[in-house]
Amino acid sequence: MNCKEAILLMHDHLDGNLNGPEAAELKKHLGTCSGCRERYAKLDKAGALVSSLKPVPPPSHLTTAFIMQGLPAPAKRIVWMKWVRRHPAASVAAIFFVVMLGSFLSMWNQNTDLVVHGDMEQLVIRGHTVVVPEGKTVQGNLIIENGQVEVNGKINGNLTVIDGNYALASTAQISGDITSVNQAAEWIWFKVNQMIALFTK
Repeated sequence: MNCKEAILLMHDHLDGNLNGPEAAELKKHLGTCSGCRERYAKLDKAGALVSSLKPVPPPSHLTTAFIMQGLPAPAKRIVWMKWVRRHPAASVAAIFFVVMLGSFLSMWNQNTDLVVHGDMEQLVIRGHTVVVPEGKTVQGNLIIENGQVEVNGKINGNLTVIDGNYALASTAQISGDITSVNQAAEWIWFKVNQMIALFTK
């Protein structure tokens, strides 16, 4: 028998669960191995110490009700958290809307570059001013962001001016609507409509 096997059998022997040839082998090993003999003596002493301890009854006032009374009150759930758990789809949609609104507002405040969408071949651009020259016709919608528009010619579509202004000459002809977007809320509504139009095409 080696030391590892002896250590495993020591606990059974101390509990009185080891009999027969295994008990004899353990005794033989303990007679020849001083390390295991020392370990066995320590285990035997610890077991005797534990057996000598007497259980102490708890104080009479220490009842289940007393213990439960000492525990902190459960945290109150916030009403809106319950609503979020009951309506996960609406919660996600609301969060998406808030994030999109925040990004649109930051874009509104930061973007100062001139942006032109439309028939570029018919336009003359000078700095932040876009000119539709007299005698020229822009086919389709014309959208100008962060600039001035001078219409001397013709636009076969809508004219939308975002964060800017427009001037119409007496020769100007616009077959569609003229929309001027100068407030963040109007700009957001315009962008949402643009996205909806892209998805519905």
